[in-house]
Amino acid sequence: MEKLKMLTPDLVKNNIEKIKKIFPDCITEHIRGGRTGVAVDFDKLRQQLSGSVIEGDEERYQFTWPGKKQSIITANAPISKTLRPCREESVDFDNTENLYIEGDNLDVLKLLREDYLGKVKMIYIDPPYNTGNDFVYEDKFAKSTDDYIENSCQVDDDGNHLVANPESNGRFHTDWLNMIYPRIKIAKDLLSSDGVIFISIDDNEAENLKKICNEIFGEQSFVAVFPRLTTKSGKTPLTYMISHDYVLCYAKSRTDIFIGKDFVDDSYKYSDEFVETRGKYNLKQPLDCNSISYSGSLDYPIEHNGVTYYPGSDYNAYIERKKGNHLQKDYAWRWSKDLYEFGLNNGWIVFQNGRIYTKGYLKAAIEKGPDGKYCIIDRPKTRKMSTIDFISNDFSNDIAKKQLAAYKINAKFDYPKPVDLIKELIQSYYDKDALFMDFFSGSGTSAEAVLRANSEDGGKRKFIMIQLPESLDNQDYPTICQLAEERIRLVGKRILEEQKTSQVDGTDDAKVRKLDVGFRVLKLDSSNMKDVYYKPSDVTNDLFAQTEDNIKEDRTDEDLLFQVMLELAVPLSAKIRSEEICGRKTMVVDDNYLIACFDKDITDEVVTDIAKRKPQYFVMRDSSAMDDSVITNFETIFQTYSKDTVRKIL
Repeated sequence: MEKLKMLTPDLVKNNIEKIKKIFPDCITEHIRGGRTGVAVDFDKLRQQLSGSVIEGDEERYQFTWPGKKQSIITANAPISKTLRPCREESVDFDNTENLYIEGDNLDVLKLLREDYLGKVKMIYIDPPYNTGNDFVYEDKFAKSTDDYIENSCQVDDDGNHLVANPESNGRFHTDWLNMIYPRIKIAKDLLSSDGVIFISIDDNEAENLKKICNEIFGEQSFVAVFPRLTTKSGKTPLTYMISHDYVLCYAKSRTDIFIGKDFVDDSYKYSDEFVETRGKYNLKQPLDCNSISYSGSLDYPIEHNGVTYYPGSDYNAYIERKKGNHLQKDYAWRWSKDLYEFGLNNGWIVFQNGRIYTKGYLKAAIEKGPDGKYCIIDRPKTRKMSTIDFISNDFSNDIAKKQLAAYKINAKFDYPKPVDLIKELIQSYYDKDALFMDFFSGSGTSAEAVLRANSEDGGKRKFIMIQLPESLDNQDYPTICQLAEERIRLVGKRILEEQKTSQVDGTDDAKVRKLDVGFRVLKLDSSNMKDVYYKPSDVTNDLFAQTEDNIKEDRTDEDLLFQVMLELAVPLSAKIRSEEICGRKTMVVDDNYLIACFDKDITDEVVTDIAKRKPQYFVMRDSSAMDDSVITNFETIFQTYSKDTVRKIL
């Protein structure tokens, strides 16, 4: 049985292990602060890479700033924190797959890194724009790495998480870059291979943000920059108005991940015998209209109902072309003869007023298959997202303020984002079951956008919202998290009411409630384990023999379970049920995938019952066994009934 580490991975250590596999001779030992550790001998590593290493003052293309190295260390440094569930502030805690997490987003992202590695399909964030009037997260870059690991609460001397960033402080861009870099770096780890990230930004840091994303994701992963109208009135720093900001988009590794919205065009108004499968159609331009260039293979006569048609409707010109006497304007058909014959036989051709037209269907197209033959495929027409889509007032801050006010939430936000902006981005992505994340979630706009998108198109998207509980000057909502949670509750209720209204008479309430409008609230906190847990010198080799309880007194069994779920990479939205096994309280996660029993006086009967269920993981406290015989028989019982179960202890 193994001891759970209860510590996020040390990425520096992992990277050293990777180097060790390739260059074992470049790994050495060193002593720092009286402790012996493993390190990279960079002199030897340079020798191994002497053909490509750039050293000294040699010129090279690079993007750097004071503190960049420390920001990389910060992104990789492990922390010993946890997420504690809060049922009383959640909605439909036991069934929902949505998460709302209160806490410093850097710490939360680190905790989620292993659990959600490569699982998030889309991220949208609206970080501080660095205007000099807003705030940036203070991450204490002046600390040493050891100090950071020991005390990574990330607050200033007055206990504040956020600090002002005026241009007069001499570190205007530096502080912002040091804040955003580690967060974007971890965000990349969370994105799936077909994942995409959208970031709202304005001119103050747009250039630097693009350079950061080029470095982290690679220039080849850049997708687009979308200008967005912020307000029609604009800001007037000089003699002009600034009325826009940007949404920057990068893909993890694929750029073929976008779809279009439903195609709306009044010209698609005709119906034929194929309307059920192909939808309505319109008439495209004549078959001989605007051919790109003349080709003899596209210049052929078409006979239909005793009438012969020529490109350009001119027989004499056709004869001259065939003789090689080309005119200033040479006509040809847009379709080859094979394609025309396929289209004619399958209802794609219309003869009208002496001309030949082709049809364009809303839900079907002609395509050449792998065998080289033409076939009809299902291809609903969609309108691709354009880089000028968001210059409409529908996506402005003015609309966003009205949307928040519609829920009678009394709060003032300077730069809120409208729901439709984020909903448009969400619905541009091909996967309607995608996991969506926003780690600067503010007033909860992104959560509403996810719920609205699901309500509109039947998707089953899930969200993870992360927000620091910043204080608000508001009696109703002391923190922005409390305000956002109330907003999401109200949105969910309104959507369910809207669905009920639109349902056909006789539809039961259970069907309407298949839409997940709940959310599970989790709060960042210090580890459930006492400090002694992390000091190897204070832990004996016999893990069961420790007499002192290593768990803090104010922590519940469910608190312990969620830290275990983080450690074992079990989704935090997993279904949890409590049951008694031989009189002992037990928690079962995802139908026996994980079973945890933190109750006291666990007997052989309890262990045997759990082993017979063959869970993937079983976790218990090291002080839970009733007596030494349980400890003695533990491994034997699992070897007998479920030898493949991974056994862990706290």
